Amino acid sequence: MSKQINVALIGNPNTGKTSVFNALTGLNQKVGNYPGITVEKKEGICKLPRGLKAHIIDLPGTYSLNASSLDENVVIELLLNKNDKDYPDVAVVVSDVENLKRNLLLFTQIKDLEIPTILVINMSDRMEYKGISIDIPYLEAQLKTKIALISTRKNKGINDLKELITKYKELPAEPCLDASVIDETYFNNLRKVFPNQLLYKLWLVITQDVNFGKTDRATYDKVEDFKTKSKADLKRLQQKETIKRYQFINETLKKGQTIDLKSAKDLRIKLDRILTHKVWGYVIFAAILLLIFQAIYDWSSIPMDFIDGAFASLSEWTKNTLPEGAFTNLLAEGIISGLGGVVIFIPQIAFLFLFISILEESGYMSRVVFLMDRIMRRFGLSGKSVVPLISGTACAIPAIMATRNIESWKERLITILVTPFTTCAARLPVYLIIIALIIPEGRFLGVISYQALTLMLLYLLGFGTAVGSAWILNKVLKMKSKTFFVVEMPNYKLPLLKNVALTVLEKTKAFVFGAGKIILALSIVLWFLASYGPGDNFNNAETIVTKQYASKNLNEEELEQKIASHKLEHSFIGIAGHALEPVIRPLGYDWKIGIAIVSSFAAREVFVGTLATIYSVGSDEEETIKNRMAGEINPILGGPLFNFASGISLLLFYAFAMQCMSTLAIVKRETNSWKWPIYQLVIMSGFAYIAALIAFQVLK
Repeated sequence: MSKQINVALIGNPNTGKTSVFNALTGLNQKVGNYPGITVEKKEGICKLPRGLKAHIIDLPGTYSLNASSLDENVVIELLLNKNDKDYPDVAVVVSDVENLKRNLLLFTQIKDLEIPTILVINMSDRMEYKGISIDIPYLEAQLKTKIALISTRKNKGINDLKELITKYKELPAEPCLDASVIDETYFNNLRKVFPNQLLYKLWLVITQDVNFGKTDRATYDKVEDFKTKSKADLKRLQQKETIKRYQFINETLKKGQTIDLKSAKDLRIKLDRILTHKVWGYVIFAAILLLIFQAIYDWSSIPMDFIDGAFASLSEWTKNTLPEGAFTNLLAEGIISGLGGVVIFIPQIAFLFLFISILEESGYMSRVVFLMDRIMRRFGLSGKSVVPLISGTACAIPAIMATRNIESWKERLITILVTPFTTCAARLPVYLIIIALIIPEGRFLGVISYQALTLMLLYLLGFGTAVGSAWILNKVLKMKSKTFFVVEMPNYKLPLLKNVALTVLEKTKAFVFGAGKIILALSIVLWFLASYGPGDNFNNAETIVTKQYASKNLNEEELEQKIASHKLEHSFIGIAGHALEPVIRPLGYDWKIGIAIVSSFAAREVFVGTLATIYSVGSDEEETIKNRMAGEINPILGGPLFNFASGISLLLFYAFAMQCMSTLAIVKRETNSWKWPIYQLVIMSGFAYIAALIAFQVLK
């Protein structure tokens, strides 16, 4: 059995750490959360030379070991706790060839923890372009490490890195500078009191408020030497430490790195002038969004039609091939139809994640954050709030978790409360099926389809509502807060195809399997509730319907359809739906839509799967869900149930309602109180009901 070692990937944001992780692990990776906290944890397996395996942990990006956010705390806690199962045998610090000076601050701090450390200098393919040359042997001698010069874009140097990881026991573990000279008396006293403890670990215990595993912090706090410095004194010492480290780094890079500014070619300044312009920046961003939504519709139509027809055919084949009975009905009408209602949207969801990934990989997303900060500040939000609001277009749960880098509690709380208004991927299936039913397929000015325009307007409506709600909350919440917005502008680069592909695969898989578990369970429950019912109205449906339509001369197929419809209406789900109908009828919905709305509280995308299950029960026709929905008749007003008025009403309801119990659970966890998620549920759902009511009553 081959030995497995732990390798921690550490680095500043935007150094290409994810690219290195993908190059090492490929498809052998998974995403979860650190135990007890909602910070994303990426890990994977890498095969090394000599039969060795590496368990690679991609730690959250951090600029230093002076933690200011929960993400950065994760890095420190792991590096200080030798009892942790993920404690690294070797640390791989990923740096960017263009920002080596800044990246080396973190490297020198990790070296002080005496962990075997490899320095990776990434993006080496840009060295000639930027006029950079590096003296590797000199830097290795000064930094007391081994260096891997790599380019994930050109796939160069990865094998050299694997070889260095394999030989991690040969790496020097001693620090590359003595930071204790900033206050020799203080640090000598610490050595005397704790002779068996690593000095830099002690320093981090004193200055950081993090969990150190089995380390008993109270033991340190009782020692008088720990109390000789006030918080202000410790802060000044931290600043001195940082200055000392940069003095060492500057001296090292004077000889170890040469930059010929004359040969450096840079379009970044020119591009930034256009893309962050106070007018053209917004115009370009709007145009990019419009192109994305148009592409989502145009590119995905063929695979969606194929999937829709395939599931309808599979359901029909199952009924015709398997023996008649409850199991066959469950399989054909419950499971296959329910899952089909979600799988059909994989192409559009995959395209959405594709475009988001390209914007992030290219460096453009940081420009969007900077651009939107000008607007955000007027509404009581931090510029950093834009990151959760934009990432909320994928899913509100990681978006709410992303608020942890907002320093002000008020701004963080407001961002948490308004983020669910942004249109997440779970709303996409609902939007797409309703838009397809009520919006014509023509094109505006012969270029942009009306359906793509409607989808973009819904995204803008969600974002605008989030910002407007933030303005109201800023006035209502009596909390004083003042912060400054700082964002790093990474260099522009062509997105790495492998990174984009892995991101799309990972995100789409998480969405489908996450939703699929819920939908499968609900489909079975819904099928049972729709296939069985109490009393004579359900049990004697065939006799009742045959007698009722005896004079109508219906053919066998029409009669079967009437019986199925009668059974559904008097089933358990039909009875529940009819009980709910008086509340939702003013919105233009029938009892079937009511059931879908209630079941979709588990997850918004369940709405379509629920209707697919309900409409498939008792149907012998090979029809797609879209055709079944289009053929539904409003029992009160007549005409199509899904008309323009009811469709807009439904779109507005889902744009505003808090239809996601997972989001409520995360809000509770992040705010440590049920008060805020209950406020969210009541206010958002109430607002959604009123907006949908007004829309239907005006448009009908």
